[in-house]
Amino acid sequence: MKLELFQQILELNQSFDRLIVGLERLESVPFFQRDLIQHARSDVEVARVYANREFFDNFEAIVENDAKWAYKFQRDFSQKLRDPDDIYLEVRGSEERRKRKGLSPRVVILPNWDMSDEDRYDQEQSSKRKNAVTKRHRTNRRSSKKARAALRGLGAPKKGGPVHE
Repeated sequence: MKLELFQQILELNQSFDRLIVGLERLESVPFFQRDLIQHARSDVEVARVYANREFFDNFEAIVENDAKWAYKFQRDFSQKLRDPDDIYLEVRGSEERRKRKGLSPRVVILPNWDMSDEDRYDQEQSSKRKNAVTKRHRTNRRSSKKARAALRGLGAPKKGGPVHE
């Protein structure tokens, strides 16, 4: 929540209090009309009521916006911490509860399932890509040498050699 808003409404109410106290003092001064001062005090109290009512009517919206932000922040943070494979463990637990109750399964989890099979697959694919890049690099180097040799055989000049016409 916005602490500044609470500080502002507090300061506003303190200002109303000081104004009321000042008006009460003026009531005891003989040359002021007491009923006019009391009427002014009532106007100040009505203004205070309107200001506080406006604040607290909108206070619910402020709290709801803060709550939405807090829940979203908490959900996003929990998602960051969550292991993607946790869903499989949750499903397995749910299916075991259904089995104990005598209900048929909704999902079948493969027997001998291993949570790290996807990690191993990713590692294998990564090493295959590295090997393919290395192999491609070697092949390109060889084909470049063959191309230069073929050009030399056709009468193309060697690097740094004389040009024959």
